[in-house]
Amino acid sequence: MTHAPPAASGLLSRALADARAPRVPRTVPPLPERAFPWGEPGLHLAGAGGGVDLDRVLRLSLAAPRNAGGRLRPVASAGGLHPVRAHLLVGPGCSLQPGRYAYDPRAHRAHPRGRAPADARPGAAVVLTVTAARTVAHYGHRAWPLLLLDAGHAAAAVALAAAPGDVRVSLDADGEELAAAAGLPRAADRQTRWSGVEPELPLAAVWLPSADGPVPSTSPLAAWAALPCAADPLPQRGAGGNVPPRELAAARHLLTYLTAGTGATWHPAARPAPVTDETLRTRRSAPPSDLAHPPAPELLARVLATAEGARPDGPAWATAVGGDAPGLLTTAGRLASGDARPTLAHWAAGQRWIGTAGAVLVAHGCPADAPPSLIRSSHLAAGYAAGVAQAHATALGLRSRPIGSWLQADLGAALGDAPGHDWIVHGLALAGPADPSLPAPPPLPGKEERP
Repeated sequence: MTHAPPAASGLLSRALADARAPRVPRTVPPLPERAFPWGEPGLHLAGAGGGVDLDRVLRLSLAAPRNAGGRLRPVASAGGLHPVRAHLLVGPGCSLQPGRYAYDPRAHRAHPRGRAPADARPGAAVVLTVTAARTVAHYGHRAWPLLLLDAGHAAAAVALAAAPGDVRVSLDADGEELAAAAGLPRAADRQTRWSGVEPELPLAAVWLPSADGPVPSTSPLAAWAALPCAADPLPQRGAGGNVPPRELAAARHLLTYLTAGTGATWHPAARPAPVTDETLRTRRSAPPSDLAHPPAPELLARVLATAEGARPDGPAWATAVGGDAPGLLTTAGRLASGDARPTLAHWAAGQRWIGTAGAVLVAHGCPADAPPSLIRSSHLAAGYAAGVAQAHATALGLRSRPIGSWLQADLGAALGDAPGHDWIVHGLALAGPADPSLPAPPPLPGKEERP
């Protein structure tokens, strides 16, 4: 593993501390969602027939749901600003002809971006990238961890849609290999190669093997990375908008740095038994006003176990509950007694509704001095696990809502351990169906403490 030089390591630790600090981001006008940047005519994903059904996988994961009021994703993950894009590396044995494609989630079409290598493995790889400008415009210096969480949620969505099957997910592939495989410019060439286009920063990949071929013993990205850079996107006027240049440049630099020099590991993905295609079609994030009813303990325990087991290489999970026996629980037992939800509401950028949520799952770990590989894996894996847990909760009839922003959330210190070693990085509020015999709870503000 490549170790960070002291100067870069110090910059990263300061950026992490700043993202967790209570400093409010500066106010800038929100950026509109930009037009899809790839110009080739889009193709139906079911065109070739047979093998990996990319039409089904992407319709159940990244396609914009119909009648969603403009929302691109079916569930909010870390702000709902839609920063994740997908590039399809399609080999033999898929519903698309072999080649590179950019996926348009609004039209549900694949736009050709070049040929496939002659030795492409049977199956398809989905490389997930993020664009930073819209998230930075809203969250400022807090944006880059949220972009990692969003990419983790997207990876979970693709993996859940592709399962059952021998699906593999890599959250630690080298950023330069991901970029080369997807036909994107390497970090050093972004400004010169794609002038006037908002950069896409590759963060993760999902491998969907064809039933006709074995799981590759080497990286499924290797053959693709050897190809030249693919077709260029269309220039975009004002690609950076009015986002503060320093904060936008810092977010891009940090995400590029976090993905440098790492070797890919491919973990198997599983879909929880109750989750069906219909679950994935109908899952939604509930409004805060619908999250005040406690879920049944046995159902809560099942979702917590799913969060803990979705990514064994990720952060730990616990759940805060109220009621007659309030506490902070893990699958191994009670971590602490007392109602932690009001404290979590304060830490979650002042979202007061969390203080009365039925239950709150939290992913925790990622010390203040964590190395780049741990910072990346903690956030990507937390987003991935929350995405799987939310699908499981939906299948069990529970309502849910991810919670991305956490400020000064030093859980370890609050429990009496040394400060700086155990921070909350992500959360998922859960609630059971409303009890018609009880009065409805009063509405509470659900917005983050943001200007």
